[in-house]
Amino acid sequence: MSRYDLTKTVLRQGVWQGLLTAKEGADTPQISVSHEGKEVTDITLKAEGSEGRWHLSFPVPAEAIADGVQTLVITEMASGALLGHVTLIADEALGDDIRAEMDLLRAELDMLKRAFRRHCRETE
Repeated sequence: MSRYDLTKTVLRQGVWQGLLTAKEGADTPQISVSHEGKEVTDITLKAEGSEGRWHLSFPVPAEAIADGVQTLVITEMASGALLGHVTLIADEALGDDIRAEMDLLRAELDMLKRAFRRHCRETE
């Protein structure tokens, strides 16, 4: 079990950012981020205003931006405890995703509404 809690704050311009908080007086952790077994470089861990809090950030590697589902795993190196993960879903994998289906249904409904209104105007 990890001695830290990780909370995502933002993913912007290809950089993932989060807040790492110690559960009890823990030392500065050593963090590892990996994608498909390869280590992600340029991990930044900066102390926040209060003790036991750190700002974690790392760039999402270009290899992780690909079709399908890609997962980056964030772990504490000393204990090997899983702190969190980042999941990216792109292109064809979205075809089965309910959110993509909802967007498609909305677009089709808008098209049908326009066609129905046009039909109503023509029959008047």
